[in-house]
Amino acid sequence: MEKKPYNEMVTLTGERRPHYHRYADWLGHQHPVQIARKRAEADALFHRVGITFAVYGQDEGTERLIPFDIVPRILPSTEWARLSAGLKQRVRALNAFLHDIYHDQDILRAGVIPAEQVLCNPQYRPEMQGVDVPGSIYAHVAGIDIVRDDEGRFLVLEDNLRVPSGVSYMLENRKMMMRLFPELFSSHRIAPIDHYPDVLLENLRSVAPNGIVDPTVALLTAGANNSAYFEHAFLAQQMGIELVEGQDLFVRDESVYMRTTQGPQRVDVIYRRIDDDFLDPLAFRPDSLLGVPGLLTAYRAGRVTIANAIGTGVADDKSIYPFVPDMIRFYLGESPGIDNVPTWQLRRREDLEYVLANLPELVVKEVHGAGGYGMLIGPMSSAAEIEAFRRQILASPERYIAQPTLALSTCPTFVEAGLAPRHIDLRPFVLSGLDTTIVPGGLTRVALRDGSLVVNSSQGGGTKDTWVLES
Repeated sequence: MEKKPYNEMVTLTGERRPHYHRYADWLGHQHPVQIARKRAEADALFHRVGITFAVYGQDEGTERLIPFDIVPRILPSTEWARLSAGLKQRVRALNAFLHDIYHDQDILRAGVIPAEQVLCNPQYRPEMQGVDVPGSIYAHVAGIDIVRDDEGRFLVLEDNLRVPSGVSYMLENRKMMMRLFPELFSSHRIAPIDHYPDVLLENLRSVAPNGIVDPTVALLTAGANNSAYFEHAFLAQQMGIELVEGQDLFVRDESVYMRTTQGPQRVDVIYRRIDDDFLDPLAFRPDSLLGVPGLLTAYRAGRVTIANAIGTGVADDKSIYPFVPDMIRFYLGESPGIDNVPTWQLRRREDLEYVLANLPELVVKEVHGAGGYGMLIGPMSSAAEIEAFRRQILASPERYIAQPTLALSTCPTFVEAGLAPRHIDLRPFVLSGLDTTIVPGGLTRVALRDGSLVVNSSQGGGTKDTWVLES
């Protein structure tokens, strides 16, 4: 018998979960007309602020509002404490792994991870070999995607360590809920998140090059055409730092400077929101107009910190993901606090044979894919789509991993027909500097189409506010 997804608000027998009691009582007393009015108000406010995201392949244009749902996802403090500890553990191990593969490569010599999966990975940067970065921190900002299975267990679905996005939507969702429903924040003890920009700035300042007492931090963006430009501008404004493009920076005497109306100003920390390939046309893609010529030279000389570090992407590659629990054991001597989703690596013959025999039941992903693209969801695909994907797998099996089709947990969500369960995930943001910190909660993404498991904003998903109740 098919198991039902875990419902965040009610049990299988229809009883409210204790941490939702007060909210469910409040919701039950709201008139549908009032709810509809609040939803329209939220849409108008988001439109006014300009909170958009690029949706590729849409006829109506590339920019649209991210749908916002006013039913929050609520977590009790006890659950959050376990989840937070597991996330910090995971990111510590990932940072240790990145330091190791760019230095002694102990984990490769021990045979824990096949060396070719790291050293031949397109995200591995030989230019970083032997480069010491402040505090041995590579992933200063990590967005870890968490799902809950039908038994209520949290599992890690994906690690995002290159340029993780979405935190601005987390912050704006909270501001919106506080504006629309102030009474809920009076009746619930909800852990605050509005201090995230301050924590992020302090985190970035803490990893400045040695000897810098009062570091200058800048946020490097690809520009207004980037799909996450709203977030870049938002975070720079919230942190009180300059938002710069590559043309605003230059390198002189192995140091990075910013052009200002008062003359050149030294930049000590760059919070970059563009990929490695585009950072320095002298070192990576020569056709890049987004980067800063000579930036890698300054970085290797220890005159500037780049967050996240160059070469971090190898640790969030989906072919490396299955080994993260092994990293935790290897570097920390601990058992993982949060398990991975079971994963088959199609470069292995026995895994490939199993997956090909069970494609209609599985989810198959490209190891370098992102945003919900380049994947097959077997139960929701036609026979023709499955066979076409089978041919792609057979042509290059090493490009794919597979996972069971999880019945992601659901949360009540307002749709056209009213209140209905929709599948969700959670992306908490882990900051690594002198300390490892997480603001309580994260970005809850919701698949708005009935039965859909794809929550990505780039493919029409929406978002919810995430409440962590203080005990």
